[in-house]
Amino acid sequence: MKVLISDNLSKRCEEILEGFPDIEVDVKTKLTPEELKGMIRDYHGLVVRSATKVTEEIINAATDLKVVGRAGTGIDNIDTQAATKRGIVVMNTPGGNTITTAEHAVSMMLSLARKIPQATASMRRGEWNKGKFQGTELLNKTLGILGVGNIGSIVADRAIGLKMNVLAYDPYLNEESAQRIGVELVSLDELYGRSDFISIHAPLTNDTRNIVNSDAFSKMKKGVMIINCARGGIVNEADLVEAIESKIVAGAALDVFEKEPLPPDSPLLKLEEVILTPHLGASTFEAQENVAIAIANQIGDYLTKGMIRNAVNVPSLPAELLTNLEPYISMAERLGSFQGQILRGGIDEVVIEYNGDVIDYDITPITVATLKGLLGELMDQPVNFVNAPIIAKERGIKVVETKSSRSIDFASSIAIKVKTKEGENLIEGALFGKKDPRIVRIDKFFLDAVPEGYLLILHNADKPGVIGNVGTLLGDNNVNIARLHLGREAIGGEAVSLWNIDTQLSDDMLSKLLELPYVISAKVVKL
Repeated sequence: MKVLISDNLSKRCEEILEGFPDIEVDVKTKLTPEELKGMIRDYHGLVVRSATKVTEEIINAATDLKVVGRAGTGIDNIDTQAATKRGIVVMNTPGGNTITTAEHAVSMMLSLARKIPQATASMRRGEWNKGKFQGTELLNKTLGILGVGNIGSIVADRAIGLKMNVLAYDPYLNEESAQRIGVELVSLDELYGRSDFISIHAPLTNDTRNIVNSDAFSKMKKGVMIINCARGGIVNEADLVEAIESKIVAGAALDVFEKEPLPPDSPLLKLEEVILTPHLGASTFEAQENVAIAIANQIGDYLTKGMIRNAVNVPSLPAELLTNLEPYISMAERLGSFQGQILRGGIDEVVIEYNGDVIDYDITPITVATLKGLLGELMDQPVNFVNAPIIAKERGIKVVETKSSRSIDFASSIAIKVKTKEGENLIEGALFGKKDPRIVRIDKFFLDAVPEGYLLILHNADKPGVIGNVGTLLGDNNVNIARLHLGREAIGGEAVSLWNIDTQLSDDMLSKLLELPYVISAKVVKL
């Protein structure tokens, strides 16, 4: 077995892999895409960080590739869907940089409070200007944490140790979990209004993109300080610049940006109130050493023993069982993802009902796939088949499995009900044939929808003209409709429709949809 390390990693990665029997290791960094494409056919394993882009084109050229390992958590640079289609396992190292990123956020907050980078720059210019760099204490100040996942909870712990008051906004965190962490769970507007510092630790989703914008800044305390070590795009950079210039925001510390590297003409570079670091959240010796060791052992165990750990696209199952369960696993993950993108409120309970032939199998991997899809939409860290049940337990989510051999319209179906403080959502899926998944029920509505790509979900009154108005609006805005699926409870009652569309819809487009007659709600999910 041959393994290629194509990015700069700790030497320990190469050493550990070479210690496995029958594994040869090559280290070739700074390859162009064409160079990688030309040589990848010779390798069974590929180890990367963030520099190498493992595209569909690269994967299709990798005739013998069995596993791609990411020394880190984020897998944005790997086409996981293409790898899955080819039967290639994609692994990461969750948790390897959790502490490091949390500590970086705390460091940024301290630097903001005491203006350390600005004072350092002043000293290098030969100045001695104590008055200009007067700071503020953290004692008894209020820190608002936006997103309380693995990293956010560690930041909360460190802030409590600094004797700060900690508020938290996380629509998917329940009160019991918040109390265990030691934070006060509040609404987003309350967090904005009460916080002296705001640290962001949410994933970048359709709901969080540009969530910290001009409207948010208008609700904040004058003199608030912003820290973002999560994802670029959550903070609207143009609105942040305006908020700093208008003195609403006293300072910001950013490790991530809408475009990386940060463009040289970015106005952020001109503001002395802003501290900037080039995506250093995971850049410590310990973190890089840990992830290099972890990914080497994972890939070595897989290639020599068939042992799968921390895979993001397949559970740890024997190959023969995986063949039978894969269609159910894939469908369950999509249904869970669907739920994660539409629900509101902290999750109290997830009920998964298995019906028909599927109950003859071990359903545990399917349940885990459901949790992976659901929690993957909500967390600030990647969720995989290993950590999904642990995360659910840590967040106080009760998971219930039920089995039924009742007579249904399909050979097998899986229904997922998610209960939150704000209500319940139910989605049911079934396999057509042996491999083709369908959404067959959403709450009280029965339909037949393909769960892939962008899905526009509309609730509307069952009145003539609704479908025509929506179709016309989408067409006028160059949005192509691939499929349309309809369901209703009764003539003239409420109806639901799922539209497979080729592109994401802007907030402005969603607003226009809501202005159409009889449209009750509109939401886009991506599966």
